[in-house]
Amino acid sequence: MTGKEVYKAMVKALRAQDWKFEEHEEDLVIVSNYQGDDIPIQFLIEVDSEREVIRFLAPMHFEVSEEKRIEMALAVTVANYGLVNGSFDYDLRDGEIRFRLTTSFTDCKVGEGFFMDMMATALFTTDKYNDKFLMISKGAMSLQQFIEEEKKG
Repeated sequence: MTGKEVYKAMVKALRAQDWKFEEHEEDLVIVSNYQGDDIPIQFLIEVDSEREVIRFLAPMHFEVSEEKRIEMALAVTVANYGLVNGSFDYDLRDGEIRFRLTTSFTDCKVGEGFFMDMMATALFTTDKYNDKFLMISKGAMSLQQFIEEEKKG
């Protein structure tokens, strides 16, 4: 499938689920929101035709203060170690955190089940960690408390 075909299949899958989203067909990008258990998640899905990949990106919409950035880097590392699919990107310079799930569509025929599974994985993972990362950034949860919670599963 071409990138444009993948994008159209993704739009069709989202419409079939009555999902609300913005289409940016010229850039092969979809922007949407999801209300998690605690914090709303704004995300985008982009099709990269050249690399033949789909990227789901969900930035955290809060700032990590300079004094919490090293602690957050360690928390992100702990979280990433246990993930099976996707990862959190973290920019130590400005404290930006985002969840990223990338998958290739090279020599694949992708459809509704594929897209919905990808979104479910990404949204579940983002929702699981966004409030914990926010609490660490605000000093309401220590790194040690976060690590203990991760050990519990």
